[in-house]
Amino acid sequence: MTRIIDTLDEISDRYDALLCDLWGCVHDGIRPYPEAVAALERFRGAGGKVVLLTNAPRQSSVVRAHLDEMGLPRAAYDAIASSGDAARAAMYRGVVGERVWFMGEPHDEVFFAPADPELVADPVPIVRVPLEEAEGIVCTGPFDPHADPSQLRPQLLLAKINGLKLLCANPDIVVDRGETREWCAGAVARLYEEMGGESLYYGKPHPAIYDLARARLAALGALPDNSRILAIGDGIGTDIQGAMGEDIDSLFITGGIAAAETGTRQGQPDPKALEAFCAKAMVAPTWACGSLR
Repeated sequence: MTRIIDTLDEISDRYDALLCDLWGCVHDGIRPYPEAVAALERFRGAGGKVVLLTNAPRQSSVVRAHLDEMGLPRAAYDAIASSGDAARAAMYRGVVGERVWFMGEPHDEVFFAPADPELVADPVPIVRVPLEEAEGIVCTGPFDPHADPSQLRPQLLLAKINGLKLLCANPDIVVDRGETREWCAGAVARLYEEMGGESLYYGKPHPAIYDLARARLAALGALPDNSRILAIGDGIGTDIQGAMGEDIDSLFITGGIAAAETGTRQGQPDPKALEAFCAKAMVAPTWACGSLR
């Protein structure tokens, strides 16, 4: 049964490394949470390693630059592993072909920067083309994150008829930017599957991003046993399900996108609401806390 804790410090000595989600745990899409930053800095100060494990559909270098702009101190983490890294590696290996149709916002076009030699030694040439000429789809998110993804049905129907695979660079369904909820690529990929199409996922809870995170830890000279790794996140179907699939412990941050469902008020979740929510999702976080602190 999930145990509710007050702070990360209560359990930090059990772990040598954290795989920590960003959005909803460390920041709200606009600014960092000071208590979360302090908690990560304390963990690192005691000798632990922190890999920020994010479903951001952009490469780690771009995520790092955005975090710098946001004011997140680099003292809070050691490395970043993003779904954008994993998805770009898959794209440059040709998993959806060479001629691709891009679905996403203009700021995510950095996805098509040259391949990272560390991840792909011999990349295939990628060309962006109209949907009618495409061999596959690269989706970093809907064109309009505030519009219901069902508006994309006409394009997705044509893609399904043409037998295109959809590469999903962010399996999240929604995120909250400040007080505003936005749709993510995972919502588009889910809709495409419901319509009979095939979606390929490269982020939490799927294995590729965890393989990348372990590679980042190994590069730091610290790859502990699974029993000494803790995953932290507010996504029950991404962070927590992914941790269970990787056989590592998890800390569920209930005050993020599941705040209403878990009855998180005045800093902590309602135990009965938390239990019911986890039972419905058929997952069992090791620990839970209203916020990362």
